[in-house]
Amino acid sequence: MKVLTVYAHPDPASFNHAVLEAFTRGLEEAGHESEVVDLYALGFDPASRMRDQPSWLPDANAPDVVEKVVRERVRPPGARPLQRVLAWALFRGMGPLEVVERLRRRVPRDVRGQQEKVARADALAFIAPVWFVGFPAMLKGWIERVFTLGFAFSLTSAGWRGDIAGRRPLLRHRKALIISTTCFDEAAYRGGLGEAMRLLVDEFSLRFPGVQQVEHVYFYAVTMADEATRRRYLQRAYQLGLEFEARPAAVAAGG
Repeated sequence: MKVLTVYAHPDPASFNHAVLEAFTRGLEEAGHESEVVDLYALGFDPASRMRDQPSWLPDANAPDVVEKVVRERVRPPGARPLQRVLAWALFRGMGPLEVVERLRRRVPRDVRGQQEKVARADALAFIAPVWFVGFPAMLKGWIERVFTLGFAFSLTSAGWRGDIAGRRPLLRHRKALIISTTCFDEAAYRGGLGEAMRLLVDEFSLRFPGVQQVEHVYFYAVTMADEATRRRYLQRAYQLGLEFEARPAAVAAGG
């Protein structure tokens, strides 16, 4: 199985990095093809900017929205002469959907490269600390810029009008594993933090776009954990890699 691991921690000497090494070793010993994207080492820019707008244009699932976008942004009635000439030169003879499809090709190069890695993988893994009951900004930004409209999901016309049932999954990965290190203990996560993570990360970021199975493993209260606990967590990370394909995915699992 081809497994893409997306890792997000700024310190290469961190416990998270030790978790990454143990997990990767387990994957490789099990015979999986492993690729790691170290977002901080890569210098990935997590901020969405004007350059990312083509990633969020509508597609054929919402033809009326496509027409509206082209009418308002590409061929607006009050366009200046130069804008009309440019639109004619770039999109001559094209219908609204063809115009949008051409615009969608302008996805930023760094995003396109990450999407190609995701598309090649059979399964995904994410290793990162929990910050403010979610992924670090670096990893959340990666998801926002990479899991885009037309790549990870599509929206029908109803979806564009606010109906959440109008979202159409496009990812086809067999599994995603999330390994999260936390500051607070298991009781805090059973008391509500875990449910918040499940809804925002497991469900909306991964299951909703089409990942078939999502498993979320927490290594609780690592900041002041003793050496025995840390060794146990690292052994668990190794086993998660070694048994990656054999393990039935669960909604959440303790560390």
